[in-house]
Order: sequence, then structure tokens, then C-alpha cells
Amino acid sequence: GTGLTEFAREYPHRYFDVGIAEGHAVTFAGGLATQGMLPVVAIYSTFLQRAYDNIIHDIALQNLPVIFCLDRAGVVGPDGPTHHGVFDLAFLRQIPGMVVCAPKNGNEFRDLLFSAVGYNVPVAIRYPKDGSIQFDPDGKATSIECGKWEILREGSDVVFLAVGSTVATARQAATELSRKHEVEATVVNSRFVKPLDEALLEDLAGRDAPVVTLEEGVLAGGFGSAVREHLDETDGHIPVVSLGIEDDFVEHAKRGELLELLGLTPARIVRRVLEMMPSMAAQE
Repeated sequence: GTGLTEFAREYPHRYFDVGIAEGHAVTFAGGLATQGMLPVVAIYSTFLQRAYDNIIHDIALQNLPVIFCLDRAGVVGPDGPTHHGVFDLAFLRQIPGMVVCAPKNGNEFRDLLFSAVGYNVPVAIRYPKDGSIQFDPDGKATSIECGKWEILREGSDVVFLAVGSTVATARQAATELSRKHEVEATVVNSRFVKPLDEALLEDLAGRDAPVVTLEEGVLAGGFGSAVREHLDETDGHIPVVSLGIEDDFVEHAKRGELLELLGLTPARIVRRVLEMMPSMAAQE
């Protein structure tokens, strides 16, 4: 399911399939790390929940350099409620020393995996079930500084802070806002949920434009919560609207249908921003 068949065939002595024993997989990886190896644990986001205790006690407590590749992060559609990977951002960012990131596309996933090797701390990289977009198999990996975001579009009316799969959605929403409504949005690839790019976040807050956070995950304790927590400590007057999964379980449906229900399509995001405009004018 994690797409490692070819790797296992090519490197049989560097591949271990432990079956549905997620806690063992994590502790096993921790043991390898204590012996100077660099384990990569490829696992569905939803199933990592079963190994939460192991992550804390057998990896994070010793600050071991284990890389978690979290497949099927976010809304997975037909696999149903048990397989949606929507809790990872919230439960992983609580763990001291853990780096949590999400690439915007396939090329950036390669860059983050390459970079994680050099971070020398526990790292979780989450990515969706959908086939990789914008991936060049012949491309060369480049290093990304830990905690650094990326501005993809500049605008003065609203700021989108988007994580992972929602980056493409935010760009589409920004294009529609500009073309149809003359609303200009800044779009930020917030590829690190932990640590936040605090310097850039504070710079964006200083522009006095409302902030909209986007994530395919639960809002309670997630990326939007992290942004609010930081801004409350540094600059509490900037309005922040967080779009993601409310306090409910996501049901069974096609991925596109679920994103529509969750308000995470470009059209729904545009509508939400336009609803904010009167309050923006009132504040001025």
C-alpha cells in the first residue's frame, strides 16, 4: 500500500515488512537509529495513531533521527472513516523535538525527504493518497532549510497559509479571487507545521491583511491552532480564519465530494473570503 514494492525488490536487505504491527515498526526503527542507522518508516497516517506511545517513548524521548513518511494523509475518500489521515498534524506537533512537514507536490516531497536526512531529529512528512502531482523522476533533490516556508504569490487583501495538498487549492482560489472579484491574495506554502516559520509569519501579520489557514486535518490542535497560538503571543489583532475539519468524523464518499462538504474546494474558499470582506471594511 505504501508503494515500496520496487524498493524492496532492489534493496531486500534494507527493507523490513512488519505487517500490521505499527508499534513494533516504530520501536524497531528506534533501535536501528540507536545503532547509527537512519530508518524511514513508511506508514499510513491513520495507522500511526496506534503507535503514538512508541513515538513518544522510543523515538522522541531520545531525540532519535527517524523519518516517518505518512501516506494517505488527509481525506482519502472511498477508504472510509477509519482511513482518513486527519489527526496527524495535531497529535504530532505536540511531541517535543518533532519536525512536522507536508510537501505541496512530488518534487517537494523528494526535497523534504532528502533534507530530513540532515535534520538529525525525528521528522514526519505527510502526503495524500492521490497520485503525485508535479513530480519529475529525473529531477535532483535540493535541500530545504528546516522551518522555512515559501511565498508563491503576493497580494495585499488576504493571506492564505496552506499546508500540503491545500497549496494547489489556495492558488486556484487566489486566481479566481483576482480574476472575478479583484481581491488579491498572498499564497504561502506553509510546508512546515512544526517548527513554524515565525519570522515570515510575523512579517505577514504586519501587513494587516486577514489570514486564512488551510489544512486537510482536524482544526483542534492542528496547523491553524499553531498559527493562532503564535500570533496571540506576538500580534493578537490580526483576524485568523482556519479552514479544515471541524469537530466531527469524516464520512465515506469520493474525495472531491468530501472536500466540498468540508469547504476545502477553491469555490468554497472564495466564498468564505468574500464573506469576510464586509468585516474587513468595518475594521478599516
